[in-house]
Amino acid sequence: MDLIFLGTSSGAPTKTRNVSGVALLEGSGKGWYLVDCGEATQHQLLHTPLTLHGLRAIFITHVHGDHCYGLPGLLASAGMARRQEPLDIIAPAALEHWIRSTLTMSQSWLPYELRFHASETFRGWRNPHVHVDATPLSHRVPSWGYGFTEAQADPRLDTDKLDHDGIPRGPLWGQLAKGQTVEYEGRALRGEDYLLSTRPARRIVIAGDNDRPELLREACQGAHVLVHEATYTQPVAAAGKSEFGHSTAAQVGAFAQGAGIPNLVLTHFSARYQSIPGRGLSIEDIRAEAGASYNGNLMLAEDLLRLSLDKDGILKPA
Repeated sequence: MDLIFLGTSSGAPTKTRNVSGVALLEGSGKGWYLVDCGEATQHQLLHTPLTLHGLRAIFITHVHGDHCYGLPGLLASAGMARRQEPLDIIAPAALEHWIRSTLTMSQSWLPYELRFHASETFRGWRNPHVHVDATPLSHRVPSWGYGFTEAQADPRLDTDKLDHDGIPRGPLWGQLAKGQTVEYEGRALRGEDYLLSTRPARRIVIAGDNDRPELLREACQGAHVLVHEATYTQPVAAAGKSEFGHSTAAQVGAFAQGAGIPNLVLTHFSARYQSIPGRGLSIEDIRAEAGASYNGNLMLAEDLLRLSLDKDGILKPA
């Protein structure tokens, strides 16, 4: 499972950072998922190997523009690329009306179906590759974090169950081994029901804007990676910015340490933190503040950074 960061700035873009967007790639490398779609996300995709045909689903954490203003353009571009596969969008309910109205107003007729799922009533989403759950967070508007868990980790056929259910050996077994759904004697047999994982499933949690990291405690049980905003350092928050519903690097680092998360990736940085040390506030201030309480594998995201989570749960640059 890989992550590609399409935007790592908070609020507005900078010369080196676009606004929020993260791509999560399946372990098979065939499909991917988008978490948040700030303005110009589709431009960032042009610098990656990802295509809009391989996009399985979109997950929006909340309605603020830096997390969703890129949606209409991306959806229209997918249509112009002749995408045919239906696309699931998991997002706050208000976004469905906005998206459909915008597409209608601009006469952007899509050749594929949009299937919206409201975050407010979301009970999980799954396909043969991943299972996704959501956790409500704390922000100025309702916000969510999404957890992605491998559906099958290096699966093998459950031959005992196949024999017990009277499924004859042969082509059916081969199709089920690929996770396909097949018909047998009037029954629909799902491949995932006849597969066993041979190792622990990898899990990645990607949070939206949130000033209470502890709300993710349950979601992070067994997680290998947490991607979380660290908009400010503690001194800046104490000077009056904490009312904006964001976390400090110190908060996130302390939470990740207490929750036993082995890999922590920080993102969504205020533009006040410069990449060059010595010119006022530095991005290294965020690293140092989080690292003071977190001793796991700490990374600070940059635009177009690609990280790979291997089968042993180790996260490193791809």
